[in-house]
Amino acid sequence: MADLEAMPEDWSSALVVVAHPDDMEYGGAGAIARWTAQGKKIAYLLACRGEAGIDTMNPAECGPLRVNEQIASCAAVGVNVVEFLDHPDGLIEYGVPLRRDIAAAIRRHKPEVVITGNFRETWPGGGLNMADHIAVGRATVDAVRDAGNRWIFQELRLEPWNGVKYVAAASSPLATHAVDITDSFDASVESLRAHKAYLAALSGDMAEPEPFLRGVAEAVGQRFGGVLATSFELLQL
Repeated sequence: MADLEAMPEDWSSALVVVAHPDDMEYGGAGAIARWTAQGKKIAYLLACRGEAGIDTMNPAECGPLRVNEQIASCAAVGVNVVEFLDHPDGLIEYGVPLRRDIAAAIRRHKPEVVITGNFRETWPGGGLNMADHIAVGRATVDAVRDAGNRWIFQELRLEPWNGVKYVAAASSPLATHAVDITDSFDASVESLRAHKAYLAALSGDMAEPEPFLRGVAEAVGQRFGGVLATSFELLQL
């Protein structure tokens, strides 16, 4: 397997777009912490509120709880702008409404980088991805172009934005680039730990933030100089 290249860092602002609370925390948050420490401005947009994410908790109770956990999680990596859409957790559909919502956020925040989650059918280890991740990731990639076309979504009454330099997908099986998170690894662990109720309902390796994230970071680092690292698929616009 080929070595990974270093993610470009010649930018100052980014928008993270993911499906659920906890999505970016399972691997990508270490890069976010590194970049906010560099002074980069980063905001989050979540397509849903994670209301269907805990089997033992009613969605009406679960949604607000997971929103608060996500806000705390973002604070742990230096992010204080966190926005939520109201697409239904577990039933998010790729389509024009989702593209419109994401394009609106891109036009408002004017990022130089748009970061999303893995939208491929599988994870790096071969396990199947889920529909929400695929729909949001693919819609995000398309919304970057939508945001720059003034004749699309005119009803938003927002000026087009063509300033996105890079689009990156975290935890992709087709990763091309990586980020050294040695100095921000602890912050990434704290960011995942902030999802207390979600973690309490899990079982297995993913319920233990430090060893799970360390294992992933070490595996990526084997292709990136032996440091703790997190990976991204860098997409060509």
